Amino acid sequence: MPIVKFVKEKKEIEVPMGANLRNEAIKAGVNLNQGLNGVGAGVNRILNCAGKGVCGTCRVLITEGIENTNKLTMSEWVRFKTVLIPDPIPTLAYVGHEDEMRLACCTVVQGDITVASGPEMNLFGENFFS
Repeated sequence: MPIVKFVKEKKEIEVPMGANLRNEAIKAGVNLNQGLNGVGAGVNRILNCAGKGVCGTCRVLITEGIENTNKLTMSEWVRFKTVLIPDPIPTLAYVGHEDEMRLACCTVVQGDITVASGPEMNLFGENFFS
């Protein structure tokens, strides 16, 4: 069975092959709905799209094992690659992390992965303006 390591939470869980990352994190008590740079994590734990790939608050960085996940889904493509008003945050956060950012609710675990929840977003860093 695959192992998912949550870096910031210092937690490691074993999940069934083909498990949904968001669902398994909830079972383990890990809040992946972090909001913007951790602001709103408490509210987003309750006020989110319930795993439909619409809100973008469950974005995570797969720091190791991205090859052990499914391909980018249509929901992720729309959420990350189009600027939606009034919430452009997921699109802006995607810049510079195109190869490792995913929505936890759309991610299927097919092997061992390492996850960084609530990735920081730096609007003035080198990735944003490159």
